[in-house]
Formats: sequence, C-alpha cells, structure tokens
Amino acid sequence: MLQIRPATEFDISAITEIYNDAILNTTATFDTEVKTVEERLIWFRNHDTNHPVIVAEMKGDVIGWASLSKWSDRCAYDSTAEVSVYVHADFRDKGVGKRLMELITVEGKERGLHSLISRITEGNEKSIYLHERLGFANVGTLKEVGKKFGKLLDVHMLQIVFE
Repeated sequence: MLQIRPATEFDISAITEIYNDAILNTTATFDTEVKTVEERLIWFRNHDTNHPVIVAEMKGDVIGWASLSKWSDRCAYDSTAEVSVYVHADFRDKGVGKRLMELITVEGKERGLHSLISRITEGNEKSIYLHERLGFANVGTLKEVGKKFGKLLDVHMLQIVFE
C-alpha cells in the first residue's frame, strides 16, 4: 500500500539515493554531480512551511519524493514555487509520480501559493502529459539551455496559476 507523508530528516538518505540516480541516469535534473547526504540535508532544511517535501513510502521504504522549492530568493516571487518529483527507478510508471504530483500541487494551493512552475526536459512527454492533466499549461520552451550526456537540451516551462 502506497503511503504519502511529510518527509523527515530520517528520509534524507533515501531522497539522496533517488536523486543521485536521476543525476547519473536521466535528464530529469540538470545537476551533473552526485550529492552527499549532508548536502541534501542542507537542501531539506532550506524548505519551510510554504515549501514542503513529501515522500512516497511502500512497506516502510521511501520510493519517491516531491517538493516545492522557492522559485527565487527575491521576495517578489514568494507566492511562486518550483515543483520537483523523483521516483526510484524500480517504481517508475506505476502511478507513484502521478500521486506525488497530485498531492504536491494540492499542497501548493492549500499553502496559499499563487503559482507553481515546473521545468521539464525535452523528451519527457509523460511528465508534460501529467502536468497538463493537473491544470498546468506550457508557457514556453527554453531552447538548448542545458547540456547533459553530451547533448544540448530544451526545457519546457509549465505553470499553474491558482485562482
């Protein structure tokens, strides 16, 4: 049974493992250097009430996570957050990412954020489709802004604005 709950510092090792796999094997993130548990702990502690981190757990194991992070350090952007969702490789395409995305979107709205933004690398049509099903709109494409695995890649910007 899949359970989703707020993340704690005890989850940082699993969050780091899942994220590092994405760094090494996917274009879901443009980070290219693996992160230490200590680095991810600092990242986690930089989240606040309006910027939660949640985890998906199955049989006591963290198999995915999602977060809302500050879009910018400039205070004029305080009502906007960036969405991140990562799922352990063994549990992708099983609905875990969908459930995390649904819940983190609701969290953003309930916490009074006005806008959520996602950056999705070209070729990740499943993620674009999922975002659009949840009400996100494609607001533009940044051409060849990141290079990973020897290839310059476009990034699609998707956004939802809460009424």
